[in-house]
Amino acid sequence: MRIEVKDLSYIYSEGMPFESVALEDVSLTVESGEFAAVIGHTGSGKSTLLMHLNGLMKPTRGQVLADGVDIHEKTKEAREARRKVGLVFQYPEYQLFEETVLKDVCFGPKNYGFTPEECEAKAIEALKLVGIDPDEKGGVSPFELSGGEKRRVAIAGVLAMDPQVLILDEPTAGLDPKGHRDILDMVCRIHKEKHLTILLVSHNMDDAARLADRILVLDKGRLAMDGTPQEVFSHYEELHSIGLSTPSSSELLHLLKSKGLNVNTNIFNEDEAVEEILKAIHGA
Repeated sequence: MRIEVKDLSYIYSEGMPFESVALEDVSLTVESGEFAAVIGHTGSGKSTLLMHLNGLMKPTRGQVLADGVDIHEKTKEAREARRKVGLVFQYPEYQLFEETVLKDVCFGPKNYGFTPEECEAKAIEALKLVGIDPDEKGGVSPFELSGGEKRRVAIAGVLAMDPQVLILDEPTAGLDPKGHRDILDMVCRIHKEKHLTILLVSHNMDDAARLADRILVLDKGRLAMDGTPQEVFSHYEELHSIGLSTPSSSELLHLLKSKGLNVNTNIFNEDEAVEEILKAIHGA
């Protein structure tokens, strides 16, 4: 599914003494099957943008189109377009509430009018997709699961509704390093297997550089940069000026260069950074 954002603006408490501009004239297009990372410091407008993409918020001005359909229109086509955009909030496990894992994952499809048999089939497929064995865990209370398993079940609940676009707002927040890596590996696998359009919000520049085909940078409600990881992260000074860093490999290379080591700083992969440092040391 192709997502187009046209001249999108949103003002909180418009016309009130404490009104705040969250988004201002944001325009972008995310093509079907793309994996894009959305980065920006706290308050830059990331979450507000995401909530516009599946109709949870209505623009003050502008449009959001899904395959050419304005998702805020009161039509059957717009309603179906909104259904195809799945949004996973930060700490989605806080929204688990059913008696069993299987019932929880069935909740979304059930609300869309699928039969009990269809709901169960969709839930089982979604659980397998996120690496949860439905035979082993389907009848278990979601509150008996580990933190990482709860996160997977919550994501399965969104996948069970067959979205074509999956939006993840800091999906690894609060997880230990292994859980962090496992969730992101799972997202990559889902992207490849299901050919979904993915938008990932992250404060981790290493994750953004490693996973995404494209980086969208928000600053003070505006789209400040849009390009490949190589293009965006090469703007070292500009990113730092708006309170963002580059991937850790780039940060290290810039530090070494400032200390006199002749290295290429436009490297955002850890293995390539190691090779570059060794080459510089041996050539010194």
